[in-house]
Amino acid sequence: MVKKQETKTAKARARMIRVSPRKLNLLAESIRGLKAGKAVAQLTFSKKRVAEEAKKVLLSAIANAENNHNMDVDRLVVKEAYVGKAMVMKRFQSGAKGRANRIIKPFSNMTVVLAEQEVAPKAAAPKAAAPKAKKETKQKETK
Repeated sequence: MVKKQETKTAKARARMIRVSPRKLNLLAESIRGLKAGKAVAQLTFSKKRVAEEAKKVLLSAIANAENNHNMDVDRLVVKEAYVGKAMVMKRFQSGAKGRANRIIKPFSNMTVVLAEQEVAPKAAAPKAAAPKAKKETKQKETK
């Protein structure tokens, strides 16, 4: 039986972020699989309002990896970034003809999981293949 090598992971979670899960998931998709530094840059320059909150979660996960798990920050990769549904505030607004219209104010939870990228051992460079000799065809001489 072969034991699977477990990779170290660091995790951070933010709860009750005041945005719908659908909108927050767009940001989570944009950083999934990226290196940690690139993901921070992606969130820093995003035009979305909630990008600042998502960046805080990512920076917290990076700090957890460095301080709690002694991981190398330069090799960190966003392994998972997922969003869940949290509480929903229900409010009412007066509508036409004395009716009430419902307003839903959703909250989200966001989790970011970081892992160290495996460093592949340097393989020897493949030897350059000798150039193939072209087969020369003899052309019949016409007399």
